[in-house]
Amino acid sequence: MISPAVVFTAAVVQMASDPGDPLATARTAADRLREAAANGARLVVFPEALIGGYPKGASFGAPIGMRKPEGRAAFARYHAAAIDLDGPEVAVLAEACAETGVFAVVGVIERDGATVYCTALYFDGDKGLVGKHRKLMPTAAERLIWGFGDGSTLPVFKTDMGTIGAVICWENYMPALRMHMYHQGVSLYCAPTADDRDTWLPTMQHIAMEGRTFVLTACQYITRAAYGPDHESALGDEPQTVMMRGGSAIIGPLGKVMAGPDFSGETILYAKIDPSEVMRAKYDFDVTGHYARPDVFQLAVDTGAKKAVREI
Repeated sequence: MISPAVVFTAAVVQMASDPGDPLATARTAADRLREAAANGARLVVFPEALIGGYPKGASFGAPIGMRKPEGRAAFARYHAAAIDLDGPEVAVLAEACAETGVFAVVGVIERDGATVYCTALYFDGDKGLVGKHRKLMPTAAERLIWGFGDGSTLPVFKTDMGTIGAVICWENYMPALRMHMYHQGVSLYCAPTADDRDTWLPTMQHIAMEGRTFVLTACQYITRAAYGPDHESALGDEPQTVMMRGGSAIIGPLGKVMAGPDFSGETILYAKIDPSEVMRAKYDFDVTGHYARPDVFQLAVDTGAKKAVREI
């Protein structure tokens, strides 16, 4: 006999990073996590590139055929602000999750040697850092500064709340990646993002409808002042200029917006999640089940790690 689903509270945190101080950002995120937990949240989702920073408006000195010295200096600063997964920022977040019992998804800039990755970290309150997802396909000029993830970091996590997975920003426009997440049974689809456009919410509603899943999307609300004087900004240098305006939201498995989108400033949005709504929604559409046509379409996913050097 299947146990009845338990309704719980989920939260998305819309906040600004301190791009030059990852530890300070981690401490602020831990405070927001504790605040959300105090308001009953058991699952908390944070924005893309929160810790380490999303360098909105920067070009890293890279016209076609050129790399300017100031761009090299900007990348060195960005690399220095990225985090190691055994570093103090991860410890601060793991401690907050342990204190509260919260499951958290946090966007970071992960440092691995000389390369940095846009990564979503998964924290389990009982187990600490349990996994990560590296963004498979950086968008446009992001490819100047971020490495590419591979199929080895596409996990989902089965919890008593449901199956949790994360897809970062414009990866959400990759149909094959979405299909793989649905195949893994994701019911709490987390979408950390830096996209604050009006078109983002309907994208999230489409994914909720397509996967018959709850979607939790979090974006930063951050102004130019947070970046400091060394940051190159195509949006200008007025301190009050809004670099990312939020738009965080929570959507139900039939596309209903349950919280947000919010463009007013830093905030935490909450929604009551009834896991049984997922099965009610899949009654007439299960994209990798009764609505699939494997006789016509099939997807192959390589989940192996791809390393530049293998020692044999």
